[in-house]
Amino acid sequence: MKIVVLDGYTLNPGDLSWAELERFGELSVYERTKEEDVLKRIGDAEIVFTNKTVLSKDIMNACPNLKFIGVLATGYNIVDIHGAAELGITVCNVPGYSTNSVAQYTFALLLELCSHVGLHDSSVKEGDWVNSPDFAYWKKPLLDLYGMTMGIIGFGRIGQAVAKIAQAFGMQVMVNTPRPKEGEQKSGLKFAALKDLLREADVVSLHCPLTEQTQHMINKESLALMKKSTRLINTGRGDLVNEKDLADALLSGQIAAAAVDVVSEEPIKKDNPLLSAPNCIITPHIAWASLDARRRLMTMTVENLAAYLDGRPRNVIKP
Repeated sequence: MKIVVLDGYTLNPGDLSWAELERFGELSVYERTKEEDVLKRIGDAEIVFTNKTVLSKDIMNACPNLKFIGVLATGYNIVDIHGAAELGITVCNVPGYSTNSVAQYTFALLLELCSHVGLHDSSVKEGDWVNSPDFAYWKKPLLDLYGMTMGIIGFGRIGQAVAKIAQAFGMQVMVNTPRPKEGEQKSGLKFAALKDLLREADVVSLHCPLTEQTQHMINKESLALMKKSTRLINTGRGDLVNEKDLADALLSGQIAAAAVDVVSEEPIKKDNPLLSAPNCIITPHIAWASLDARRRLMTMTVENLAAYLDGRPRNVIKP
């Protein structure tokens, strides 16, 4: 049996092992695959793994031996799920592997916005403390999370984990979700309409899926509802935010700051307006990528394939 990994570098840049996949058959691992090389690299393989390499129905149709596609991520929009179903190809993803990592990273971004650790580390190393007449100084106001209101948009695994951490910091938590679960009202959370959340929250954190309804949900109109002291965090999907509108809001002082780990086009383009926006932290889509999370992703990937070969496929994506 031939197994192909089309773009394995982000999962395993060298600190993990593919050995567990190798025991299932002849394994070929490519760090990255360009669109024009996809068909050649799949060839007559029966098993294909992809992270961000697009697999259209035409590609799948041109690979008659292909029986199983493993997505090396939770999101699976890069695979034509309807086309796979029509061709009898099983598609599996890996849910939940990065929940704790993304929740933790959300607060890494928020704490940087409020405590400015990096700014002060650089300041000290540039000599500012050596030359200071005082034992302490700060370059920007330092803020407590305690007592702030955290507004969470989207309440899946990650949103729920973020809520628990926020409560541990002493924050009030507002949640906007289409389907509040029974019993959650008793956990100290306030479920609210989107406009109410945007008006009241000190921090707005995005954890909802990208759909036609949520695309550019953060835009000129929604930003205008926020307080001037609001901090926006996006570890979800770049297209949840209209980046030009956010850049304008930061420039005008409509909101205080933003931190994003995702943008609309990745890698980020030189003309992305957030690159020149003030009070904006940008990181390269790494909230998911802790070593522990990637180990879980590798383990669950192997388990998905083993379950499929055993005739009991799991984490199957259906149209």
